[in-house]
Amino acid sequence: MENTSPSLFDKLSNWLKNSVMVKLLSMGILILLLMIPSNMVESLIRERQMTHEDAVNEISEKWGNAQTISGPVINVPYTTAFTNEDGKRISEVRYAHFLPDELKITGDFDPEIRHRSIYEAVVYKSNLNIEGSFSYPDFSEWNIADGDILWKESTITLGISDLRGVKQRLSVNLNGQNIEFNPGLDNHDIQESGVSIRMPLTESQNQDSARMSFNMSLKLNGSKEMYFLPLGKETQVFLKSTWKDPSFDGAFLPDSHHVSDKGFDAQWKVFHLNRNYAQKFRGVPAGISESAFGVKFLIPVDNYQKTYRSAKYAILLITLSFTLFFFIEVLNRKRIHPFQYILVGVALCLFYTLLLSLSEYMSFNKAYILAAAAIIAMIGLYTKTIFKSTRLTLLFTLSLIILYTFVFSIIQLQDYALLLGSIGLFVVLATVMYLSRKINWYGTDK
Repeated sequence: MENTSPSLFDKLSNWLKNSVMVKLLSMGILILLLMIPSNMVESLIRERQMTHEDAVNEISEKWGNAQTISGPVINVPYTTAFTNEDGKRISEVRYAHFLPDELKITGDFDPEIRHRSIYEAVVYKSNLNIEGSFSYPDFSEWNIADGDILWKESTITLGISDLRGVKQRLSVNLNGQNIEFNPGLDNHDIQESGVSIRMPLTESQNQDSARMSFNMSLKLNGSKEMYFLPLGKETQVFLKSTWKDPSFDGAFLPDSHHVSDKGFDAQWKVFHLNRNYAQKFRGVPAGISESAFGVKFLIPVDNYQKTYRSAKYAILLITLSFTLFFFIEVLNRKRIHPFQYILVGVALCLFYTLLLSLSEYMSFNKAYILAAAAIIAMIGLYTKTIFKSTRLTLLFTLSLIILYTFVFSIIQLQDYALLLGSIGLFVVLATVMYLSRKINWYGTDK
């Protein structure tokens, strides 16, 4: 009998079925396609995080936003004349600002968790005591005529970034005299928001020996964080709270602090030499807001941040899972259809939406374990129908467990993520090189 040679179409079809390079190319295209749902998952995480931030901001706006205390400051207006571009002589009122020689702030904070739907935010009640002293304002070095200084319009201002948090009438004991603050500021050179009092001065009082001592108490609501500006020639701040997860932030760290399960206490001492502006100045000082320091009241676990970081490893999980699929297919002569690759890839992407939804109701660690267990079980049962081999199914399932554990370890050990990731990729590459040594790259039918 005469043998019929295979047609060109049959040869091409057989080559497409058995070519290792075609399989790798197809796998690469599928990985790129699966990056579309992976990026959609990252967008979903950012959207949920923004929703969480909106809920936190809504709570803060009603309770009191993050607070910054600046002052008190003595503000003395003066007039200055200049010629404009049209040649006209113009007189303008400007302000000279005098900072305290000594500033001591003692604060006691009572934080609590407030909820809006499934979201939570940290708010606090604070009791602050502010005391210190001023030297009498001295204009001598500025060559401003005595008649141009508006002593009787002088004010003392205290900057409070969100006045909605004020929970009592405010007054200051100034040299033994109680004076009540009024809302609003005459100028915004230093403070954007706050309270002020009129403090008429006279030129005759301007003596080197004249000093003004002050003392005031302040009950203030706020959220998330509290900052202070070190406006004193020597600024001391003493804070304590029952919150056990503080983060000391800003231009200066505390000189001493203690954190325990019962709360924290911290102490700062900042001198005028530690900052880049003088004790008295005219107009707007440069860099004054950058000198703020204080404390943040952290919620211990940011699930959205961890979920977003884990989603960054989606390409790694998909690539390594497909690579394992490829080796099982080639080395064990198992036929795996591209659609089956896609289903496994979609399941791997689904892990992140499952993780995101669970982490909004429980801790990240529990959510990760539950989501990973569900996805691994689903993929394991599905691959059993593909491989029709208990040994290969267990091998693939165990590999997935190792991959998810590897990613979980990287997320938890953030400081060592680069080291752990580099070692892990080294092991993966070595394994791939070892397994690929027996592959006939020119055709598996040989």
